[in-house]
Amino acid sequence: MFRKTLFHELPKTTANTMSEEFEVGQIVCSKADPKLRGAVVSVIPAKPENRFVVFMGDEKCTFYASQLEAEATPENCLDALSCEQFHSRLTALQIRYPGLSTLYSLNAARIDFIPYQFRPVLRFIRSDRPRLLIADGVGVGKTIEAGLILRELQARRDMRSILIVCPRPLVVERKWEIEMKRFEENFVHLDSGDLRYCINEMDLDGNWPERYRRIIVPYSLFDEALLHGSKKRKNSPGLLDLDPPPRFDLVIVDEAHHIRNRETFRHQAVRFFCDHAEAAIFLTATPIQLGNQDLFVLLNTLRPDLVIDKESFEHMTKPNPFINQAVEAVRARQPKWADRALDALNQAAKTPWGRSILRESPDFKRTQDLLAKNAMKPEERVRLIADIESLHTFSGIINRTRRRDIGQFTTRKPKTVRVEFAPPQKSLHDELLRVQGEILSRIHGDANINFMMTTIRRQAASCLFGLAPLLENILNRRLDELPWEEADDSETNLNGGAIDKISPEIQSLLRRSRELDSKDDPKLNALRKIINDKQGLTNNKVMLFSSFLHTLRYLRGHLKADGFRVEMVYGGTPDEDRVALRNRFEMPRENPEALDILLFSEIGCEGLDYQFCDCIVNYDLPWNPMRIEQRIGRIDRHGQQSKAVAIVNLIMPGTVDADIYDRCLKRIGIFESAIGGGEEILGKIAKGIRNIAENLSLSEEDRTKRLQQLADNEVRLIQEQNKLEKEQLQLFGIELPQAQMNRDIERATSFWLSAKSIQRLVNHYLRTTCGDGQDYILGEKPLKTLRLSQQARNDLLRDFRTLGGSSTQIYKKWENWLKGADQHLPITFESDCAMAHIDAALITPLHPLARQAAGLFEGDRRVSVTLKVQTGEAPAGRYEFAIYQWRFHGIKEDLILKPVALSDSVIPHLPRLLERAADDRIDGRERFSSSVCDELEKKHYLLWNKAREQHRQETRELAAYCRESLSTSHQARIAILEEQIKQADDEKIRRMRQSQIDSAKADYDRRNEEIGEA
Repeated sequence: MFRKTLFHELPKTTANTMSEEFEVGQIVCSKADPKLRGAVVSVIPAKPENRFVVFMGDEKCTFYASQLEAEATPENCLDALSCEQFHSRLTALQIRYPGLSTLYSLNAARIDFIPYQFRPVLRFIRSDRPRLLIADGVGVGKTIEAGLILRELQARRDMRSILIVCPRPLVVERKWEIEMKRFEENFVHLDSGDLRYCINEMDLDGNWPERYRRIIVPYSLFDEALLHGSKKRKNSPGLLDLDPPPRFDLVIVDEAHHIRNRETFRHQAVRFFCDHAEAAIFLTATPIQLGNQDLFVLLNTLRPDLVIDKESFEHMTKPNPFINQAVEAVRARQPKWADRALDALNQAAKTPWGRSILRESPDFKRTQDLLAKNAMKPEERVRLIADIESLHTFSGIINRTRRRDIGQFTTRKPKTVRVEFAPPQKSLHDELLRVQGEILSRIHGDANINFMMTTIRRQAASCLFGLAPLLENILNRRLDELPWEEADDSETNLNGGAIDKISPEIQSLLRRSRELDSKDDPKLNALRKIINDKQGLTNNKVMLFSSFLHTLRYLRGHLKADGFRVEMVYGGTPDEDRVALRNRFEMPRENPEALDILLFSEIGCEGLDYQFCDCIVNYDLPWNPMRIEQRIGRIDRHGQQSKAVAIVNLIMPGTVDADIYDRCLKRIGIFESAIGGGEEILGKIAKGIRNIAENLSLSEEDRTKRLQQLADNEVRLIQEQNKLEKEQLQLFGIELPQAQMNRDIERATSFWLSAKSIQRLVNHYLRTTCGDGQDYILGEKPLKTLRLSQQARNDLLRDFRTLGGSSTQIYKKWENWLKGADQHLPITFESDCAMAHIDAALITPLHPLARQAAGLFEGDRRVSVTLKVQTGEAPAGRYEFAIYQWRFHGIKEDLILKPVALSDSVIPHLPRLLERAADDRIDGRERFSSSVCDELEKKHYLLWNKAREQHRQETRELAAYCRESLSTSHQARIAILEEQIKQADDEKIRRMRQSQIDSAKADYDRRNEEIGEA
């Protein structure tokens, strides 16, 4: 057995003196109460006795010399600890002083441990400002990620007020309320009356009502009266008029794409709350493409200090295409890949943003040097991919976890059902194409006409029996019943003038479409067979999607007549009905209220989860691949119980939709697995498909050729990328993104915050505080019982009150139990057990019991411990060591525990050895000699000085980066305003722009000063 004797002490803090006179800086304590200690900050000469000003706690106190005594020398007050006490002390230090390098949300909620969900948590706590856009794929778990970020924030400060903004269906379904209970949080939903009450109270006394500090508010409440006050009621202030404004510790905005229109009240309200919030998180699964107007609006709302205006946004995005090229070069690993990647990065550095910001970044320089060497191991190249991706200008404020990054939740089983038109249908479809050609030959280049004909043609491909009501709406000018956003992403609107131009042709098509007999509908018959086959399976639920409301209404009528229990959800479905229909759809088939089939438009399924269903039918297909992914993501997501999900696509040969499906969508592979290509490529594909399909002047042959060219280019890139990643997995046995995620989580995991360590700390605290040597935590299994007498609970209650007030539910529950009569409390230290036993208290680093226990080790008294451990990592022997507490101050503050040992051979292994160590029971009390203390202090000083210089350098570089970023954005803003002054004819506009320049300069000076102070 190898044996090590390890010895621990904290840094020296005092000089040795026993005189009654004291020096400035000396540590002294009160003779009356030795617990009161502090440093002498000044001496007041006086007779007959000098007075001394001592900094104790948070204030300066004055004492006579006779009231004080010097703190004993470390050698005289070195307290020996057991291994359990020593381990508990390290746990207590990590709880009391949270660091950037450690995750506190691990094992801190009633959720499964899923590594990728901690990526945004790490990004958030390490960012320069607590702001993050989480743009993860559908089904990844953005709600859980937001809860984990909340947990991390709670480990670092008291979170008294939290606002969640989300679509109304999620409020009605109580999704956020239920999810937050897994994090020991109680939220309340506000209706219009509650929110009006809060605004009035804020206006009267400047405080948001205490009982509404954790709230969920739907977008639908934000209207003109709420934001600007009621014109009818004089004493009804608007939200935007509040001074001071409400300041929430955290604002979470779900489905954040709902605020992409800056003119809406919902955007103005969210911006107002975020502008005055300590921290903010935006969540969206909507495709994010760099350069996209929607992305600019979201980032400008989230970080207006960084993304000041559209010009500065575009300025910041310039390097990103080159960074993408570098990433692809490293992924491809073709000949001279390193040279191509380095050349792409050099091009990125030549952009204006690259010259001022990127090339000064230490990470950028390090990546350049690594590529220039052109010699690295496969594992190094894999890590390089993540390093280069982190150079994206928005990587610090956007988290994007794609489905391909985390693997598949289930196996997708796609099936294509091709259905030929019946002869009368084929005749009508051919007539539609003839009329389209006739219109285009007569009216060429009219965007409204093109848009209208595209809509008609897509409705025909979806369902010819929905064509007549569509044409009637067009002719009757019921344009509000043509919400194109249900079908796709276009914002084009029809107008009456365009309808007048083609009214005769529309009338002709309407007459033909009314002649169709719905008894002969091959596509509907194919759907009936799919549904009947599904009804014979254990899970009989079917979700059906269509981009067109007239199709959905047609199907609902016929399926109901067939005896199926079916309903429809679309953008206009009331929120309460939407949730009620989802609940009926989830009911088992034996329930007479259950639904077997639910029909959806694109917007209809937004926000709600349907993991209990494992089959979707695409009655027609959107042209945007990401829209298809969002459909599939409603069921192919975390929590799906079936091993496979069925995806059935109904295709009508001879239509443009069939061409798009065959030439592009099917080849992408979206129906077999989550999309592998980058969103930039997918954005090009969606745009390319639209441009080709909406070009009605193209012949069928030309359209087919162009779609083929599109597939041969952009789609090929996706296929090659997927192939490369599969090859790398087979060759190196490395899952590229997942391996990086797991490494990040492992590095951020602390043994001293594990369930075992927390239980040890709590046990030590209870034995110390409650006395009499008995066990207070009963049970060997994960579910345990805390048993405390009334007196013991009173003792803990006194400690609890020293923690300071907290409005969280977990604090209230703990306080109520301590005050109550029940001496037994079910507890657990493990999240898995907590999920199965909802009534058990989950004791985590954030629980008040753990925080009380950590308070047992307050103060900087020096302690020692003698340990032994069996290992082959170092020779047997005695090794002296010390642990120092380093606190980093500046732009980013941090705290770490730094072990120092005299032997270099043990230093790399010391953290692991301490985790496995046990008491070494030796006779007598050993002490450090002065020479050993001095040697340890010398080694520590060298490490500390080196780290200090490195920290200063990093701080200077970060400050320079912040200043340069601020300066670049500021100069761009000033240049735009000055140009607007030159071009303005109105003197009023010129004065307004000059005022904006003055305000921008003042803001620049203020923020520049803040950077300097940090």
